[in-house]
Amino acid sequence: MTYIHTEIYGQGQPLVMLHGWAMHTGVWRDFARRLAEYYQVICVDLPGHGRSEILEPFGLENIAEAVLQAIPVQEFSVLGWSLGATVAMAIAERAPQRIRHLLVLAGNPCFMETQDWPGVKSRTLDGFAELLKTDVQQTLMRFLALQVNGLAHGKALLQTLKHALHECPPPPVTVLQAGLDILKISDLRPFISNNASTISLILGEKDTLIPLSCGEAVRALNAGVNVHVLASAGHAPFLSHPQQLLAAITHTL
Repeated sequence: MTYIHTEIYGQGQPLVMLHGWAMHTGVWRDFARRLAEYYQVICVDLPGHGRSEILEPFGLENIAEAVLQAIPVQEFSVLGWSLGATVAMAIAERAPQRIRHLLVLAGNPCFMETQDWPGVKSRTLDGFAELLKTDVQQTLMRFLALQVNGLAHGKALLQTLKHALHECPPPPVTVLQAGLDILKISDLRPFISNNASTISLILGEKDTLIPLSCGEAVRALNAGVNVHVLASAGHAPFLSHPQQLLAAITHTL
């Protein structure tokens, strides 16, 4: 069985946290400890990220199953950020009986833009994939910069992200590439449409990766989805607007 690294803080209702592409638990550990004043927070390093072992093949179904096996409680709420949000939706689709509440943070059931769906332009993901072939470090730095682009105190936030990222070696190129492929091809809109459980979508007003119109599009799929918009926040609100995000989560759960 693939070793999946977890870090657990606090007591109470379990809340599982799944980080984004190329990251690991360290990127939001400080925020997790703030959440731990209210919940038992279970931070998970996705396979091949941080301190977790590589999973082959690195596909969405395999990742969802590996993460589910690593979670030490039967029922839990799950907060997924960016790529972690895609994994969280896949987990909820796979094991709905274990999910109390699904929180999609800066995520999108169809991450890539289509003719009828708002998302990241294909050339953006393709550009990262192409650069990965020659310069992993530059790819990661560009991705971090995109997350704080246009924000107040963006330079300081970028330094925080860089420092957190360097706590662990970066994932192998094959894992990074496979993660981009997951974002590019996954379409969990049918799951959103047909899901009767409690779902919350939390968006940053100034997120350069997940457009605000995604909220309206998701609500059109399922009017029961709760949509929260964090004013002036970007793609990593746990760093830039932790109090706003904390309030949105505690209000929801």
